[in-house]
Amino acid sequence: MSYLETLQAYNLSTLQWVAISLAGFLLGASKSGIKGIGIVIILIMAFVFSEKASTGVLLPMLIFADIIAVIYYNRHAQWKIIFKLLPFMVIGVLVGVWIGNDISENVFKKLMAVIIIVSVIIMFYFENRKTAAVPNSKIFTVSSGFLAGFATMIGNLAGPIANVYFLAIRFPKNEFIGTAAWLFFLINVFKLPFHIFVWKTVSTETLVLNSVLIPTLIAGFFVGASIVKLISNVNYRRFIFIITILGGVIMLFR
Repeated sequence: MSYLETLQAYNLSTLQWVAISLAGFLLGASKSGIKGIGIVIILIMAFVFSEKASTGVLLPMLIFADIIAVIYYNRHAQWKIIFKLLPFMVIGVLVGVWIGNDISENVFKKLMAVIIIVSVIIMFYFENRKTAAVPNSKIFTVSSGFLAGFATMIGNLAGPIANVYFLAIRFPKNEFIGTAAWLFFLINVFKLPFHIFVWKTVSTETLVLNSVLIPTLIAGFFVGASIVKLISNVNYRRFIFIITILGGVIMLFR
């Protein structure tokens, strides 16, 4: 099947093409540091391709965007935090692969929405308490890493959990973006073989579709990076806080 025939086989309407192009643009913007809009991308792609299939369509695009983000923000990555979270994220991914065909994605996403909203309420407490100390509990790190890994395998939903964790440890803007870039690049590459060989949601056909959306992703990244430069650390934290809880509410009532 030729390149054009592969695209035509998707039988997408003009509105659907516009929608997934917007999703590609927003994905680029999210990887540039405008966190929290990932839930919008997931909703758009799930509407067009169905929930499980959309995870495979998104994953190569996520990896491509991660590479750009890693190159752009590499110097700000905090490897100590990455090494703390990554092992528990890997475990979460493996558990997600194992039960991914059995658990209801709809029920899981509603459960995750509740967890996210509760987490943000806890974050609100941390933001407004008198002390400047940050949470360094092992349980906090383990649970955040595991839930992020599990959520990213089931539905690319790790972003809100990671946002809450990075906000809770009071990461400045650039360290937040640089650390998240490397962390998600590594975990998304780890997920790829499972999507290809186990769930079979990544294929030659989905990669052809990805190639069409890459220009919108690149445009979104550099537009987003320009916007991020204009946002102060304080306002950035407020923005992430608000958009994360809105994402949780949208997920809950989806």
